[in-house]
Amino acid sequence: MRIEKADVVIPLNGRDAGKRFIVVGTEDDYSLLADGKGRRVEKPKRKKNKHVKVDDRADGSIAEKLIEGERVTNSEIRRALTMLEARGEKGGM
Repeated sequence: MRIEKADVVIPLNGRDAGKRFIVVGTEDDYSLLADGKGRRVEKPKRKKNKHVKVDDRADGSIAEKLIEGERVTNSEIRRALTMLEARGEKGGM
């Protein structure tokens, strides 16, 4: 499965394993992950695609912004991840 911008992923190993992140960019076989707290948009985590599992797709305006290449804020990412958790969708590990 191909990982794209605005996908919600869960790292499978490392200190961030089991947490949700949003893909804010891609580079070859790597995804750039941010959660708006520990991993901010300004300095996303670079993780190999084979080490993450796609959990969901970000909703609404944040997905559109990421796909169009517009600037996304850390608070928007936190809000999107909180909304996913509040809906009770596909829990993490």
